[in-house]
Amino acid sequence: MDDIRDAVLSGLRSPEAFAALPVPDHYRAVTVHRDEVDLFEGVAHRDKDPRKSLHIEEVPVPELGPGEALVAVMASSVNFNTVWSSIFEPFPTFRFLERYGRTSPLARRHDLPYHVLGSDLAGVVLRTGPGVQAWKPGDEVVAHCLSVELEHPDGHDDTLLDPEQRIWGFETNFGGLAELAVVKSNQLMPKSAHLTWEEAAAPGLVHSTAYRQLVSRNGAGMKLGDVVLIWGAGGGLGSYATQLALASGATPVCVVSGPDKAEICREMGAELVIDRSSETGEGYRFWRDEETQDPSEWKRLGARIRELTDGRDPDIVFEHPGRETFGASVYVARRGGTVVTCASTSGYRHEFDNRYLWMHLKRIVGSHFANYRESWQANELVRRGIVHPTLSRTYRLEDAAQAVHDVHRNVHRGKVGVLALAPDEGLGVTDAELRARHLSAINRFRLG
Repeated sequence: MDDIRDAVLSGLRSPEAFAALPVPDHYRAVTVHRDEVDLFEGVAHRDKDPRKSLHIEEVPVPELGPGEALVAVMASSVNFNTVWSSIFEPFPTFRFLERYGRTSPLARRHDLPYHVLGSDLAGVVLRTGPGVQAWKPGDEVVAHCLSVELEHPDGHDDTLLDPEQRIWGFETNFGGLAELAVVKSNQLMPKSAHLTWEEAAAPGLVHSTAYRQLVSRNGAGMKLGDVVLIWGAGGGLGSYATQLALASGATPVCVVSGPDKAEICREMGAELVIDRSSETGEGYRFWRDEETQDPSEWKRLGARIRELTDGRDPDIVFEHPGRETFGASVYVARRGGTVVTCASTSGYRHEFDNRYLWMHLKRIVGSHFANYRESWQANELVRRGIVHPTLSRTYRLEDAAQAVHDVHRNVHRGKVGVLALAPDEGLGVTDAELRARHLSAINRFRLG
């Protein structure tokens, strides 16, 4: 692996030179084990500790199939799907691997007693499989996380409608929290030349997800002047939603869980911030107990939003916490407004008062990651310096379990990065002039 690292760090990008590099038999990866799926049985969600379930180990390099690429991973980042995998919620991801493995002889590679996690990467192409034309060894790339077979007609209008679409590193094996990763060639996109490896790895999943939710016609179709309520605006997903709203001429109303995250939103340029923490903020509590919501808190939140926006209700509510907030989201959206949801980090079973949906003609739109076109468009915003990485801290691969633990306990800000083959932070910039032009913004969005 040292030869590969040295070649990348040297700046040499000759396809012939990279194609000639020997590929090792094994590589280091962050994994969970099939025989440990009962590790947290009977343990409360918050008390499940990824540091007990995640392993850093040597695993065999898989066979490379048609249309695939083997990438030397310089850096990756942590998303909430890795938290779910690490605590085996809502069920162990080995079910996904088993199901995928039954689809074809080549897919059986993924059904293993271990699962290599991770749905982001920035790195360099080492090898390409048969049929790959657009990418070659030595190309600097990032990867979006939609893995799709595209053999079903439904996928050719929107690949997310393909019945065989999966999230790489969550529903497939050989993910990005590793020294090497296997991706489909149509997951690859150009790395931003002005960003370091760890910065380039950070936006991937969350930025593309936010782009589809807010900007795409497949999501809410955000437009100039919209009021957008953004839950968790200081976190990984919400920080990109906030940037997209600001860049689009919309007005974000940022809901955060503490004064430090409120400050993050203000530093990004958002003026309307609601701190819902009980200690120092406005203390919204939407559930009286585990079974009963408190509609008076929905109304209090709605009144606060109108106070901030001169009487306007949100045109769009950017939803991802799920159970904890969904009833409030449906209530506060304006008549004819849209609640767009992509996740349920606080629980999958949502409850809301349907009167406020049907009688006020609101819409609920489900949104799941992004297709290749949407991911490419989102990546172009990063490459052009319109959207910037929101990276708070970067760990080494051997400390990835701690990084996942931090995301699980919500002690992070923005995104948490992980160095794989990159020996240090700050490496990988190939356009110093472009970086200099955007340096003040890059530093402003670094949340460490």
